[in-house]
Amino acid sequence: MTTAVAPREVTDSQLAQYAKLIYDRTGIHVSPHKKTLLSNRVRRRLRATGVSSYDDYFKRLRSRPAGDPEWDAFLQEITTHETYLFRDQSHWDWFRDEFLKQISAAARDGKRKKTLRIWSAACSTGDEAYTLATCIAERLPSPSQWEIEILGTDLGVGAVAAAEKAEFGKRAMHLVPDSLKRRFFVHDPNNETWSPKKQLREWAQFRPHNLLEPLNERPFDLVFLKNVLIYFDIESKQKAIGNIRKALAPDAYLVTSAAEGVSNMLNDLETLGGWLHRNSKHQNESSARVVPDKCESTIVNPRTNR
Repeated sequence: MTTAVAPREVTDSQLAQYAKLIYDRTGIHVSPHKKTLLSNRVRRRLRATGVSSYDDYFKRLRSRPAGDPEWDAFLQEITTHETYLFRDQSHWDWFRDEFLKQISAAARDGKRKKTLRIWSAACSTGDEAYTLATCIAERLPSPSQWEIEILGTDLGVGAVAAAEKAEFGKRAMHLVPDSLKRRFFVHDPNNETWSPKKQLREWAQFRPHNLLEPLNERPFDLVFLKNVLIYFDIESKQKAIGNIRKALAPDAYLVTSAAEGVSNMLNDLETLGGWLHRNSKHQNESSARVVPDKCESTIVNPRTNR
């Protein structure tokens, strides 16, 4: 029996149905001009599942909960972009040269405990979380004396599973200096992959989470929220930002990207640069100099929320 082949594109009414379902479940906004993109991605799932039509596949999605494996596969299709370690170098320069130096000095002077909690929101396959861990291992004095927790969350169960596996290929590792590869990663020459060593793994944990829902965790000292809200409309962005703000400890920092389009939603935070914000009501000269001037013109490429 010959399987029917779906038309090249969804109709306008089908696009509207899919867009509403995706938005209601995830907050991700699919605009009408993404018609061809959505059609191509849905057709991939038709081939993978053997479903013969856009309407039948829509019914399948609608009948399943957001955490269903098919939803995860579908969302990976419609939101996947490239990600790798040490992406956006100016962010990591600030983290290593300013943030870690700042908290280390505060701990040395008895102004804070040796604890550090970081949230990598929309962590994808763990590249960002393990970049954080690598920088901490490299630059924080005596990190073994600190209680360090890096939480990576992502909408996609598949992305979380990949982050937990933590095997990074050549492309993901291409910006990692050779010295750091040797110190903090184990190389598998057969598969040409690198895996973080035990110390880094012990700091990192991963779990699924939808940014439209509150995160039931103790406050964080630093939150990375990069290249994910580009998929959200204003209402969804406001809801996600509200949940992010609740997760910030006093004087905690929030790192975003120029692509997010949320600067006007962060008025209650102290803006220190184009991508850096602080949960403090009191601006002062020393904190305003935390960020290098070049951050204002940083160009950031999209990354995934899966």
